[in-house]
Amino acid sequence: SELFKKENMRSILIMSTLFLAACGLFPQSHLDRVRDEGVLRVLTRNSATTYFQGPHGPAGLEYDLVAGFAEYLGVKLKIETPETLTQILHKIGAGEADMAAAGLSVTDGRKALLNFGTSYQRITPQLVYRVGTRAPKNLDALHGSLEVVADSSHAERLRSLQKQHPALSFQQTRELDSEELLNLVWEQVIDYTVADSNEVAISRRFYPELRVAFDLSPAEALAWAFPPGEDRSLVDKADEFLNGLKKNGQLDRLLQRYYAYVSDFDYVGTRRYMKHIDQRLPRYQAWFEQAGKDTGVDWRLLAAIGYQESHWNPKAVSPTGVRGLMMLTRATMQQMGIDKDRHDAQASIEGGARYIARVKKRIAEHIGEPDRTWMALAAYNVGYGHLEDARILAKNDGADADKWIDLKKYLPLLSQKKWYQQTRYGYARGREPVRYVENVRSYYDILVWLTDKERAPDRRTPALSVDSPAL
Repeated sequence: SELFKKENMRSILIMSTLFLAACGLFPQSHLDRVRDEGVLRVLTRNSATTYFQGPHGPAGLEYDLVAGFAEYLGVKLKIETPETLTQILHKIGAGEADMAAAGLSVTDGRKALLNFGTSYQRITPQLVYRVGTRAPKNLDALHGSLEVVADSSHAERLRSLQKQHPALSFQQTRELDSEELLNLVWEQVIDYTVADSNEVAISRRFYPELRVAFDLSPAEALAWAFPPGEDRSLVDKADEFLNGLKKNGQLDRLLQRYYAYVSDFDYVGTRRYMKHIDQRLPRYQAWFEQAGKDTGVDWRLLAAIGYQESHWNPKAVSPTGVRGLMMLTRATMQQMGIDKDRHDAQASIEGGARYIARVKKRIAEHIGEPDRTWMALAAYNVGYGHLEDARILAKNDGADADKWIDLKKYLPLLSQKKWYQQTRYGYARGREPVRYVENVRSYYDILVWLTDKERAPDRRTPALSVDSPAL
């Protein structure tokens, strides 16, 4: 019959397609290949703005995004971190990975060689110098050495600008990354570099004397890069995923999570903190480390809390009656089983460590890190009951009460009668725990950076660079 002929023909077509695919004569799409292999291979770079191993495991904006994309595809994520940007661009151009998520600016030069997806963030390339170096007003007023990462969008932009600024010259390095070049500017080994605005915002907490002279160009789009060619199946799926994050607000929450707390830069406070790390912390570091071992809390987090509480001053006293290095009440010390003078620095550190560990245990186990730690810090400051009140307000408003980035919007409401009348524990100065957590996070980040830097090989000596003469 006619129906039998149609079904028979359909079966033949399906079998032929499968046979051709098996023989490699009818290749799979990029998306189908990833799904069949069950692995998404991603190139990225180690950086505070992309991917790094944090105290609670892998972290970074790019990591969170690609981990979500892999889950969206139903496959495992495989991360590779080539040593240089040049290697990342070469590998993705040669199809040796499925995509590159490395904070890549979309430039004309790169678009000619690679496929790019939709933008998920905009940044501005900025010329950076250190206090003490003459601040240039434009590219014609540079007085010293300018060095950038080889094959970066910054190098591409500078080459283009050489047409309008014939005297402009710069060097490219294949050995150092952007953060290391910022370090060289701070160390006064080189005079200038160019870095993206998000990297500058984070790095200035570590290098407080760095300054932005001017923007090198208008804001640029960051996007994921994919192998060249007409097959855009994986690109289109990535766009679908990112556009979904934009629509439901998840992308904004991720950007807030990684950048909101560093936007309020305090040069004087950061400079004082770095000085106190050198002059005060060594007296107490061994006690912080021991308390960390005893409680399972990162000693650097304990030290950050101690600095926020007292600037590591064991004689500190507040008008509310808390005192000591960790600023504890007598009742809290007794609850922690410590019967010593609160001005005893070792006892105070031990008491504070036990207390933050106890508070953290009260936070719901299903809340993941690092949100669980940030909530514990807020509870340490304002009290567990007020934290729960804020979580209830967030839930009632349809927000995610398990995410710090959402919860911190509701804590300040506890100081408004309209809202705290709805809560069990009533009024609280809700803005204080938000500021408290953000400050501790910044102090903690700096300590982590310093201790990791001490363990890493010294790369501050400038490496051999590739000259880029003026055209």
